[in-house]
Amino acid sequence: MEGLGVKRHFTSCQMMVVKLMTQILKTFEDLECYKSARQLRIALAKTAKGLAPDEIFRLQDQLIRAARSITANIAEGFGRHHHGENLQYCRQARGSLSECMDHISAGLDEGLISYEIYVEHRAKIEESWKILNGYIAHLKRCAESGVPRSE
Repeated sequence: MEGLGVKRHFTSCQMMVVKLMTQILKTFEDLECYKSARQLRIALAKTAKGLAPDEIFRLQDQLIRAARSITANIAEGFGRHHHGENLQYCRQARGSLSECMDHISAGLDEGLISYEIYVEHRAKIEESWKILNGYIAHLKRCAESGVPRSE
């Protein structure tokens, strides 16, 4: 932006955030929200693969796709190098978390998964939701305060 005659002045706090983010977050795999979502994806896939054979192209496929969508959207958003775009992908990931919640509810209601498995997955979904919401809030603050995204 300086080339356009516009100078941006960042506080030392903003620059410290940028420095820490570039040192700590080398890839999307370093994000806590990704780590949590990845563990959830693994657990949901294990449950899905244990469903009855007639559910392979129904609930099993939907659950696996929704779980994969969570981590894929976090990864893609991270790769966009722009807070606004990253936010949008993280919101999509949050929608996929809700979709997973609905799928395990359907599995419970239809007698395809046990109540214990339902409770276990629900807790993991809620934990992933909280962590992802924290990252979304962080991205919003960065976008609003003008903290640049490193490349």
